[in-house]
Amino acid sequence: MKNLIRAIVLLSIIFAISNCIAKVSKKEKELNAIIAKLKPLHKKMAMPQPGDWLQYNKESGQSFVEYVRSDPVIVTKERKIIYIQPIGDFTEDEWKIVKKTAEFLSIFYGLSVITNKQIPLSAIPEKAKRINWGKEQLLTTYILYDLLKPKRTDSTILLLGITATDLWPGKGWNFVFGQASLRERVGVWSINRNGNPSGGEEAFKLCLLRTIKTASHEAGHMFSIYHCIAYDCGMCGSNSLSESDRHSLAFCPECHAKVIWATNTDIVKRFQKLIKFCKANKLKKETEFYEKELKAIQK
Repeated sequence: MKNLIRAIVLLSIIFAISNCIAKVSKKEKELNAIIAKLKPLHKKMAMPQPGDWLQYNKESGQSFVEYVRSDPVIVTKERKIIYIQPIGDFTEDEWKIVKKTAEFLSIFYGLSVITNKQIPLSAIPEKAKRINWGKEQLLTTYILYDLLKPKRTDSTILLLGITATDLWPGKGWNFVFGQASLRERVGVWSINRNGNPSGGEEAFKLCLLRTIKTASHEAGHMFSIYHCIAYDCGMCGSNSLSESDRHSLAFCPECHAKVIWATNTDIVKRFQKLIKFCKANKLKKETEFYEKELKAIQK
């Protein structure tokens, strides 16, 4: 009798594992089909220009298959909220950028986004500050691991710091737009170099576009997504503002599939909401591209 019970239990376990494997395989198959539909719309990565990220940083890239096999950070039943942590002071228009960025992240990753009460710059110790070329800068590693990491809660999938103060990641670096951990679910980015949002409609729009690019990029890293080296993609690394401006807001087909894998977001609804956001904020080029992507996946 005991042997019979053991055999039944073992068969049940094997059956459950087989079902899980089947489900995973089906999800991968569906996303690979989406990748195939989107590929014709996306430009392959061009040769790096002088000073570009890939001239100085030799990276291996990451396919969708490699991503799935890497045991990435993904949304769980408990961990499913993105928290934004403002750090330091913001002007009225900068606060508008923060608010719109939170809205964009919620759409891009299909998750609830909550903005925490801001932390004053006085809470950052002097050892994590410096003046560089006349700019006050904050040390990203301190913000990530000393300030943000202890503030994660059971519901936190990502905790993103945002500041209007410039950032640097440590010795040998001049600045960074942002930095994030691939595993610890913490990141930080700055709007300091994104232009003056109080300089009129076009200036506000440019600052917003640059900010949502950086925010979605750093959040991508927090879902264990590496820099993209295959396509012109929102996950491409950037060494300068001009290089960042050349890159697309949209993620390439492979990185898009990684987002869906990590968040289980409804693909059609995601594109519909991205189109609505871009239209509302007069991001014409981005609107038209997302419309093409939506049309492609609906074929």
